Amino acid sequence: MKELDFMKNLIITDKKLPPEAKDSLAKHGDIIEFSTSNITYDAISGHPDIFFCKTNSRLIIAPNLPESYLLLLKEKNFPLVIGSRNVESKYPSSAHYNAVVTDNLLIHNLKITDKIILENTKELTHIHLNQAYTRCNLLPLKNNSFITSDKGVYQTLLKAKLNILYVSPEYILLEGFSNGFFGGACGVYENKVFIIGSLKYLSDGNKVKSFLKNLDYKIIELYDGPLIDGGSLIFI
Repeated sequence: MKELDFMKNLIITDKKLPPEAKDSLAKHGDIIEFSTSNITYDAISGHPDIFFCKTNSRLIIAPNLPESYLLLLKEKNFPLVIGSRNVESKYPSSAHYNAVVTDNLLIHNLKITDKIILENTKELTHIHLNQAYTRCNLLPLKNNSFITSDKGVYQTLLKAKLNILYVSPEYILLEGFSNGFFGGACGVYENKVFIIGSLKYLSDGNKVKSFLKNLDYKIIELYDGPLIDGGSLIFI
């Protein structure tokens, strides 16, 4: 892993993303190309949202995160907290850190959420979902707004009176699976939504554009191709 030059923000992304997507992303920050081996199954082995959970003030990381990434983040002096449970090969032990944290909410399958995440979000309202791969399936936006590609997540957050859009996961790519999920194909930084792919390849792409426009987001499509579920883009 090469030494990173200082920039305003770091971006953790799956190493397996298309080169053109990574080149586009590099214009907005320093990229940490993330990968692991022999920890969890291949499709999600480089997914940042499996090993990292970003809260409002710190980054909570799995204790079996490869040491090279831990050292790199420590060099950047970003507030880190080590979680209590390892990421493992099988669900639900692969999803302890795949939670969504906003300014006022923790959203996850609270039965399997790592206790360190729970301890660091005590002041927030907790919403339980049956879907433990929450961050993969849910993109958090401003003003308690969200986009999901999971119908169960949609129904739960709709009942909670949150502003949520459902989009079909059809044509979202994830290696080894019939489809990936919308949340995992995106990242948010300030007023920008970064998408690993182009919305013209998504059946509900126009719905997404309209929803994000109403929230005053700028859409940045990272390459001209189908959306790829890369386990989210984490900006720190």
